[in-house]
Amino acid sequence: MVRDLNNLEYRLTIKDLPEGERPRERLLKYGAENLTDAELLAIIIRTGSRSETAINLSQRLLLGEKGVNGLRFLVEASIEELSKIKGIGLAKAAQIKAAIEIGKRLASLSQSERPVIKCPGDVRNLLMEEMRYLDKEYFKIILLNIKNQVIHVEDVSVGSLNSSIVHPREIFKIAIRRSSAALILVHNHPSGDPTPSGEDVEITRRLVESGKLLGIDVLDHIIIGDGRYTSLKEKGLI
Repeated sequence: MVRDLNNLEYRLTIKDLPEGERPRERLLKYGAENLTDAELLAIIIRTGSRSETAINLSQRLLLGEKGVNGLRFLVEASIEELSKIKGIGLAKAAQIKAAIEIGKRLASLSQSERPVIKCPGDVRNLLMEEMRYLDKEYFKIILLNIKNQVIHVEDVSVGSLNSSIVHPREIFKIAIRRSSAALILVHNHPSGDPTPSGEDVEITRRLVESGKLLGIDVLDHIIIGDGRYTSLKEKGLI
């Protein structure tokens, strides 16, 4: 018996993709913040249909329905409306709406729950105990919104006992991704002495100038020692 290959159905799945292109593997390797909207949505809905992968299905959803932006449509549509879309159904619709509801609840958290940075002492209170005993030099950034509330604190680099490597591209890529209005640089001196080095001052000035070009203010650079700290802003070094 001769089989008609043209009539055979082949269901392409995410497992058929190279490992480096699979959303879940990419999230584990690079972090959720580095995935596209379609990749994140594909992880939520998990599977596609007989005719398209979860990624293809997600891309189609994000093109929008009825002339509405894709993400907005997912927020505004009811479970019933979503379930009628080819490839979705009730289970996937429920998964999408549950993920959106979690996002809404996070967004609605009281802004007062976010720490506010008003002075260098606030940075000290936020990070001193975490950084004072580190035996390597860690460079962090505190990302702020327009009210100087902390959006996020992120490690940028980990150096040797006496130096860390920092590049403006890495700093501001993070700040732009998080929609930050301003940021504060923070690093520790494993020696316990927070006195800034010439390299500290030079790096800070370079980052301040880069921030001006991008419209993201670098408000200060705090150096953490053992129970002590130095603000380059207070020292008049920036």
